[in-house]
Amino acid sequence: MKVNSVELQVKVLPSSPGVYQYYDKEGNILYIGKAKNLKRRVASYFNKNHDSARLKILVRKIVAIKHIVVNTESDALLLENTLIKKHQPRYNILLKDDKSYPWICIKKERFPRVFYTRRLIKDGSEYFGPYTNGRVLNALLNLIRELYPIRTCNYDLSEVNINKGKYKVCLEYHLKKCKGPCEGFENIEEYQQYITSIRNILKGNYKEAIRFFVKKMNEYAQNMEFEQAQEIKDKIDALSDYQSKSTVVNPKINNVDVFNIESDDSYAYVNYLQIFHGAIVRSHTTEVKKKLAETDAEILELAIVELRERFKSLAKEVYLPFPVSVQDNVKITLPQLGDKRKILDLSLRNAKYTRQERFKQIKIIDPEKHIKRILGQIQKDLRLPKLPIHMECFDNSNIQGTNPVAACVVFKNAKPSKKDYRKFNIKTVEGPNDFASMEEVVYRRYKRMLDEGEELPQLIIVDGGKGQLSSGLKALEDLGIRGKVTIVGIAKRLEEIFYPEDKYPLYLDKKSESLKVIQHMRNEAHRFGITFHRDKRSKAALETELDVIPGIGEKTTVELLKHFRSVKRVKQATKKELIEVIGNSKAQKIVDYYLQKQ
Repeated sequence: MKVNSVELQVKVLPSSPGVYQYYDKEGNILYIGKAKNLKRRVASYFNKNHDSARLKILVRKIVAIKHIVVNTESDALLLENTLIKKHQPRYNILLKDDKSYPWICIKKERFPRVFYTRRLIKDGSEYFGPYTNGRVLNALLNLIRELYPIRTCNYDLSEVNINKGKYKVCLEYHLKKCKGPCEGFENIEEYQQYITSIRNILKGNYKEAIRFFVKKMNEYAQNMEFEQAQEIKDKIDALSDYQSKSTVVNPKINNVDVFNIESDDSYAYVNYLQIFHGAIVRSHTTEVKKKLAETDAEILELAIVELRERFKSLAKEVYLPFPVSVQDNVKITLPQLGDKRKILDLSLRNAKYTRQERFKQIKIIDPEKHIKRILGQIQKDLRLPKLPIHMECFDNSNIQGTNPVAACVVFKNAKPSKKDYRKFNIKTVEGPNDFASMEEVVYRRYKRMLDEGEELPQLIIVDGGKGQLSSGLKALEDLGIRGKVTIVGIAKRLEEIFYPEDKYPLYLDKKSESLKVIQHMRNEAHRFGITFHRDKRSKAALETELDVIPGIGEKTTVELLKHFRSVKRVKQATKKELIEVIGNSKAQKIVDYYLQKQ
């Protein structure tokens, strides 16, 4: 089909909620999306210029559009999720997770067993989970087995089999971890009470279980069965201890799902917390690879549907950082203060932690990918035409106009290349003039690189505001390379980044990796410049005291300082002491020099 036919299809779309599907010329589904207003949403793809290269390619490939109208935006969201999972279009993000997470199963049988499994069988059994953290699952199962004497065998404990005496008690019975239902030593009603309590614990409700144990403990105490009462008290303490560890917010926060998101240009990390009675019974973070220019809201919408479905959540309330569309029967809360806000912040910390861990893994497993990602982020944040593989930063250093110097540090692949660092004595500038000094060193640096045929950096940073930037820019202009290299200035006070001829500075996120690399370069240039300046001042101080004495050279000065430790002690030394170090002739010159100064 021609482009005109696509435009015609857009014009006849309804202004209703629904799902749209883009097809290529081979009939493959390229992209599936949902919209509150189909016509307006689909038209936006064709009515504006897109920054994302992948989005431009997608639009060029579209030859046909199909749509499905639904009643509400919520219905569109659910349908979109279903169709994406079914067709897995190339340009859609997919929240896929191939892991088979374990569940805790309460088996539908006489004297039910409680165990973990990765297989869900539709036989009427109850499944709790899935558990993404194996430690949590094992801790729960260990707690249950510590509290309740339930069986671990897989015998068929039908009434007929028990009456026939088909089974014998095992070691678990003798260890008092099972009451022997296999031989009829335990009635079904008492056993079901244990299962009811276990079910409550798995749902995050510990009150009923504690109430049950307190009642049993009091009964034993009234009957003077203090040993049994103590055993029950130990169980109450164990349950209370577990509850205190898992309760992180107000216990009144019950049956709530919490979602938060942390993202960068390539990936998003969506964290999901499930809360029952103030306890986190589940925490899971999923990584989402972006395929187009998806916003956090678009990713979060899809993630909420997918994660709630995956973990079989029936919660009627969700806490979110910003409003997005969810199912019609679910209440959206955007916490601002108090316990609700704390739990939302906790979800964000989990998402950020997963992102940091992922970056650490990439850094270890694939350092080149890690470096390329950081350089790509700098290129995007600073709007650079090329990847900044080679960057240089300049800093002036002088104190009250004395001994003016400058430093140039070089970063390659976002790391210091110390062998390429350069230091400069200011030659053409009199007095403390930072602007003129910056112009001189930038000119000298790149004049030499051009003369020697070296490749210029992709980014030059000058430490300072508009004045220093203008000076550096003038040097590049004099060399005829303005426009061939990007140059920016960074001001210390608010970390403002200035561009030539831009009225307003750029402010990067304080936590961004781009700003961290720039700050590292600026700090390294400052350190390198200060060190050079300090060395020069020290040398100048020595020159005024010893090197100006006629007949006393650098080698003699070093020998004197090694022996006497300071210029002051050289001045106070006797002629005899000086002769022992540098001989009679030079000792006499020093004595005569200081006698003249008196």
